Amino acid sequence: MKKVSLLLFCSILLFACKDEIDDSINAEPTTAIVELTTSFGVMHIHLYDSTPLHKQNFLKLANDGFFDSTEFHRIIPNFVIQGGDPNSKDADRSNDGVGGPGFTIPAEIDSSKFKHKYGALGAARTGDATNPERRSSGSQFYIVTNPNGTGFLDGNYTVFGEVIKGVDISKVIERQPRNSKDLPNDRIPMIVKVLNLTQAQLDKKGLVLPE
Repeated sequence: MKKVSLLLFCSILLFACKDEIDDSINAEPTTAIVELTTSFGVMHIHLYDSTPLHKQNFLKLANDGFFDSTEFHRIIPNFVIQGGDPNSKDADRSNDGVGGPGFTIPAEIDSSKFKHKYGALGAARTGDATNPERRSSGSQFYIVTNPNGTGFLDGNYTVFGEVIKGVDISKVIERQPRNSKDLPNDRIPMIVKVLNLTQAQLDKKGLVLPE
């Protein structure tokens, strides 16, 4: 009787494993899209496979909720909006722009492929004098808001993605009143989520991946 029961259990387990394998094989491939939400609207961002260190880090931070309630702490019309500093979560706004997760990322700069076009997502960093390797901040990023791009930044910072929908929201954000240090007068917090979407879901949302 014990042998029969054991054989039945093994058979059930085998079929369950087979179903899981079949589901894995038949599952539609998905693309990770970053959904960045502010009170002014939503931006959807595609991260490049060719900058894997930055992509993996950004996705991990987003999935961990690191970016939630951080703010766009720097806005410069026809240039960039910058955010991702954990310091921007606290009440002291004077320290915004100098914080991070405690690590940096090796540069993945390739200006032959990825340029500072309108809507480009770049990694902030400290200056060359203290950072000759041009390592990126572990969390601070910027979005190019100049419709003509900011080509003079090419080759100096890692570009690792681009806004594929909602780039007009970045223009609304850049026009908000700010002080002499480009800090917005009113706080602009964000919520950042990762959406793993099939091609059909991308199409339904009107998201077109760059070629």
